[in-house]
Amino acid sequence: MSEWRPDSWKSKPVIQVPEYPDQNIVKQVEEELSSYPPLVFAGEARNLKAKLAEVAEGRAFLLQGGDCAESFAEFHPNNIRDTFRVILQMAVVLTYAASCPVVKVGRLAGQFAKPRSSNTEVIDGVELPSYRGDIINSINFDAASRIPDPTRMLKAYSQSAATLNLLRAFAQGGYANLMSVHRWNLDFVEKSGAGEQYQALADRIGEALNFMEACGINANAVPQLQGTDFFTSHEALLLGYEQALTRVDSTSGQWYDTSAHMLWVGDRTRQTDGAHLEFLRGIGNPVASKVGPSTDPDDLIRLIDILNPKNEAGRLTLISRFGADKVEDYLPRLLRRVKEEGRKVVWSCDPMHGNTVKASGDLKTRPFERILAEVKQVFACHKAEGTYAGGIHLELTGQNVTECTGGAIAVTEDTLASRYHTHCDPRLNASQAIELAFQLAESLKDERESLVKNAAA
Repeated sequence: MSEWRPDSWKSKPVIQVPEYPDQNIVKQVEEELSSYPPLVFAGEARNLKAKLAEVAEGRAFLLQGGDCAESFAEFHPNNIRDTFRVILQMAVVLTYAASCPVVKVGRLAGQFAKPRSSNTEVIDGVELPSYRGDIINSINFDAASRIPDPTRMLKAYSQSAATLNLLRAFAQGGYANLMSVHRWNLDFVEKSGAGEQYQALADRIGEALNFMEACGINANAVPQLQGTDFFTSHEALLLGYEQALTRVDSTSGQWYDTSAHMLWVGDRTRQTDGAHLEFLRGIGNPVASKVGPSTDPDDLIRLIDILNPKNEAGRLTLISRFGADKVEDYLPRLLRRVKEEGRKVVWSCDPMHGNTVKASGDLKTRPFERILAEVKQVFACHKAEGTYAGGIHLELTGQNVTECTGGAIAVTEDTLASRYHTHCDPRLNASQAIELAFQLAESLKDERESLVKNAAA
């Protein structure tokens, strides 16, 4: 392959990028960003890669979640805190169920750009450029708001820096205390419409924590119980922004994209001859790619060769996104081919994007039952193929929104509009996300027990 540089992506076909009216302003903004401090550090990215290597080897599990698209308007410490809290609550349930570490990665502090299926959208007969995320243009539906504005990259950087600062404080400042997280889950079980179904698991977790406490293993004695490692990720869509934040690591001499610990490429931009893969192949961060019904097994192997030529465990995560009605038709052949080729990847499941439907009132939604069905089918396919379902990738929020129907709280199509706040796609609310973790716990436990049994055979 040709020599890589942070700007070598410009020599490749590029899609899903904005057409800025003034390229001089774009250049000025990108030059300014290139002089700013890194948002994350290369050592942190290497730490995440090492943890993902454990996932690839079947010794850990990846939990990745957060906003569909972060918005400037919803930037508030409470929103950051609540999303972080939900991910912690889910992680405790999954850690106990799997008896293995859970690697926590947020779709936070940089998830500002969104790919679109069309360059324009029409409302009430008016056609305007599509909203592509707050880092590019405004969601307001008027001609001026939809003009791509490069100065928005500066605001995205600023909000990402503040978000990361708060996340680090939450992760290491005592907010992530394991005992507190368990109490939050007990509160969820008590208030959930399906509380009895989850009470037994919550009680077992409580008994384990009480036993640890009796043995003197508590947050005061063991620092690991007081805090946690938490990483950030986003889709590497706006390549000018990503290039501006790509720096040489003084320790290793390797290039790292310092906008996030982990970057991924979406289903629309994973062309093997395209600009997005060209950019991702040269950075030292762990990277990921979505795979879906349109993914050809041969193309997938070519993608793996581009993004992980050394076959390093932890370098590449493949995030499957099919829809509950398509998993069994498409996933097994991909699992089989990657396994036959001996490729070391993390397999994660995105049960959100393939299950989007239109509800009454023309609102997009995702039925909780279909999300859960896809997760369970993915686990079943991995079990049948002798591979490891190593993670889950969710669009969620800690806010009490009504965007996905179903779940124990029974959001219906009639109540969708009451608290429908997403800037793009529907998200699980806090209750639905935690419920999904409880539902997933049994499947994860079965998978882990099968791994142990097979290893002993």
